[in-house]
Amino acid sequence: MDRAAFRATVAAGLSVALATTLATACLTGCARSRTLVVGSKNFTEQEILGEIAAQQLERRLGTRVTRTLDIGGTLLAHEALVAGEIDLYPEYTGTALTAILKLPAATDPKAVFDTVAKEYRSRWKLVWLSPLGFDDTFAMVIRGVDARTSGITTLSQAAQRKKGWVLGVGYEFLHRPDGFAGLQKTYALPLEGTPRTMDLGLLYAALEQGQVDLVAANSTDGHLAGRDFKVLEDDRKYFPPYEAAFVVNEGLFSKEPRARAALEELSGQLTTATMQKLNAQVVGKHRRPAEVAAEFLDGALLP
Repeated sequence: MDRAAFRATVAAGLSVALATTLATACLTGCARSRTLVVGSKNFTEQEILGEIAAQQLERRLGTRVTRTLDIGGTLLAHEALVAGEIDLYPEYTGTALTAILKLPAATDPKAVFDTVAKEYRSRWKLVWLSPLGFDDTFAMVIRGVDARTSGITTLSQAAQRKKGWVLGVGYEFLHRPDGFAGLQKTYALPLEGTPRTMDLGLLYAALEQGQVDLVAANSTDGHLAGRDFKVLEDDRKYFPPYEAAFVVNEGLFSKEPRARAALEELSGQLTTATMQKLNAQVVGKHRRPAEVAAEFLDGALLP
């Protein structure tokens, strides 16, 4: 489905007001029935994607959807899905390959997707829907002014810097099989001291304030939309693809056969630039993920 068709499909759907009315009616009339449950990990992009899925199902199916949008990290979200505590959540192919399946990192996006889809179905009866359209890979980011001054645009060039980098990372990056250790094996970046670990939401502030001069961030971060930062090219292709897609407990399609078609309408509709924009609405403008998701589905936040 192209973007024009997507906009037409969105316009033909139920309005937000009608979806809200239906959800309210279900709350009063069928509170004891088993609702669909959409989950997510506990960071901004995941919450937005979870809201997009939940609202899409409410609009298309006219049914109540329960949100569990702060489950925690990757393993907790996966375990909740396997246990049937949630019906679906957004995941990333590279994360599934290395963190869940414990398989070696690979660089071909289609091969990675095919592998995780096959393994998830055979091991846990979980279904990977078609990718949403963006790759949320790790992004090694420096200040724009530093990139212009030094001429550094790639990680290989960063490895040749005489002065050590003060590196800021999230807690998970240090321990992931596709994280810090492999990065250093591939590039041997000169570092000043050990990496400084911090909450992901603090990385860009630390970079702007000069507390660090290189951070391990993500390519769809809202801070990258219109701000003076430079993402260094992963020219040796260390990081695997992290295509975003909804992973669904197979039982959902038995319980609600129309759910697959409703969710597949979203496949291919989110570019990296669009996801940066959606994240920026929440992180930069402090808007609620539910509002941002609704505007995306209404077509207001499509590029």
